[in-house]
Amino acid sequence: MEPQTVSSDIDPALVDEVRTGLQQTPKRLSSRFFYDAEGSRIFAEIMRSPDYYLTRSEYEVLDTHKADLLRQFMLDNRPFELVELGAGDGLKTKILIGHFEDQQADFTYAPIDISVDALEGLVVDLRKQWPDLQLNPRHDDYFSALELLSSESNSRKVVLFLGSNIGNFAPDEAIAFYQQLHDRLQPGDLVLTGFDLQKHPAIIHTAYNDRQGLTRAFNLNLLRRINRDLDANFDLAAFDHYETYNPENGEARSYLVSQKAQTVDVNALGMQVPFQYGEIIHTEISRKFTRNQIEELARQTGFAMTGWFTDGKSYFADVVFEKH
Repeated sequence: MEPQTVSSDIDPALVDEVRTGLQQTPKRLSSRFFYDAEGSRIFAEIMRSPDYYLTRSEYEVLDTHKADLLRQFMLDNRPFELVELGAGDGLKTKILIGHFEDQQADFTYAPIDISVDALEGLVVDLRKQWPDLQLNPRHDDYFSALELLSSESNSRKVVLFLGSNIGNFAPDEAIAFYQQLHDRLQPGDLVLTGFDLQKHPAIIHTAYNDRQGLTRAFNLNLLRRINRDLDANFDLAAFDHYETYNPENGEARSYLVSQKAQTVDVNALGMQVPFQYGEIIHTEISRKFTRNQIEELARQTGFAMTGWFTDGKSYFADVVFEKH
């Protein structure tokens, strides 16, 4: 097959991911590409699902401990900059912002996101709710934006990385991520991270294998996106979703499974992708942590763990790391 010209509107990272990921063994596609408009809509439903405890648990943590968090962030009553990596719609962050505004805390909110639409929507929403909120939005990748923010201001940085996004990183990637954060922060700066904790395996398995089939639809939508953006012909009915959770290593993994021997054309890339019956595409890893693992992650990357906040069931923790 001869490749067509790929539209300049298509994310070049998606092009690279499909070109390389579908030629690997096993095949893989990153979960970062789940979030087109339809994927974001489905994920909003997932967050409301009774089987998906993560969003509710972190919401409870932040709501219960918002006063304690502000005390940590306002050490010595210094002004601080609340920098959020991957701000999205800011649903949970608004719990903190509302409390900080009520307490007349001296802070600036700097949401960072690679999605222009998400960032603009968030800024409009925040200005409606809190007209006097000091805002410094950044459309950029995490580390470039953080470097710029650090060069512009000496105020204390409080970096938010919520939603258990750290669980999508392999162990060596997580270490590299915090090392990069460490390199761009000053002593006394903080990082608040959401960690999904290890618990009964059935609770975790059900969260990613919900009875409504939302996680299945979320994964299959990735194939729909490739069909649309790269002129492919994935037959969604010929693929299924399969989830595993391994309590020994704390890894939940998602796969798309070919239900027959088939060949998929990705016309924009001039690719033909053969599948055997039962062959998988690995789409997502979501790691669950113990407290010891989190403390060790801080130690390995030059931080000290200075705050540990959980929901009532200890399903989820929001953890403060401080750069020494």
